[in-house]
Amino acid sequence: MSQSHLKIGIIGTGAIGGFYGAMLANGGNDVHFLLRSEYDAVKEKGITIDSLVNPTLHVHPVQAYKDAADMPECDWILVGAKSTAGNLGEIIAKAGKPDAKVVLLQNGLNNEDHLRPFLPDTMHLIGGLCYVCLFREGPGLVKHQSNGMIDLGYHSGPATSKEEQQALLQEGAALLESGNIPSRLLPGVDEARWQKLIWNAPFNGISVVLNAGTQELIANPASRKLITEMMEEVIATARARGVGIPDGVIEYMFAGTKAMPDYHPSMYHDWLHKRPMELDALYGELLRLGAEAGCSLPKIEAMLDQLQFIQARYLPNE
Repeated sequence: MSQSHLKIGIIGTGAIGGFYGAMLANGGNDVHFLLRSEYDAVKEKGITIDSLVNPTLHVHPVQAYKDAADMPECDWILVGAKSTAGNLGEIIAKAGKPDAKVVLLQNGLNNEDHLRPFLPDTMHLIGGLCYVCLFREGPGLVKHQSNGMIDLGYHSGPATSKEEQQALLQEGAALLESGNIPSRLLPGVDEARWQKLIWNAPFNGISVVLNAGTQELIANPASRKLITEMMEEVIATARARGVGIPDGVIEYMFAGTKAMPDYHPSMYHDWLHKRPMELDALYGELLRLGAEAGCSLPKIEAMLDQLQFIQARYLPNE
């Protein structure tokens, strides 16, 4: 059942924003897409989701905009823009109603804490953690390989009671369900962000440095050892900061990765297309939090050094 009376804004219509926005539009929702370089292509041809597990989805025409000021004021805003994007708070404030619900779909730690000071106090900020294998194949063309789950956790805003926060999350879950997007409601976002980083920190960076997909990385003893050691560093840091991480999570993640189609994470595609990589969100923040907790993360630190070298080679002015 679509929430057709609601206006939904997609900020950052790349792989993540394009996929979830198209799914919501296909569910009969009123979705508005903010684009930059791909505006003309999407305006002309729409958005296509080429999926290995669902029927191909083509949304056309698309309500597309180059400037957030031209968008109608939206009730819900899904932020698919990378953590490297600038002026996000200003863009969201233009696109959203004063009491908009903002769902931040980004990788990394403390993303909500960094964004919150740039949003109006009247806006609700919700952490959204995506569990999905996809990448942008071309302008307005997203290749979807598996999954699509979003975890939702209330971060901050005018909803101060647990009951109000839960009601908002349930509204968000209903909205996602209208687009056939599964979701789970979380008591908060911190623990989930740490758990996701256990997978993201090793696989994103190693895919770039070794130029390999997930299946090759888990099959080779050398890369599997490095992945395990990086995961152990993330887990130790999370636990040192009081975040509960269950035992057996490494084995669980290897089993889940083996069951997935061969996948090249988002950082690999940023490297491939010579875009800035999300180095601070995935590694810099982790190292800062680790240092505060007295943790040593030598493998993570070495990975960041290598990735900074690689990025400086193709983006010397960044």
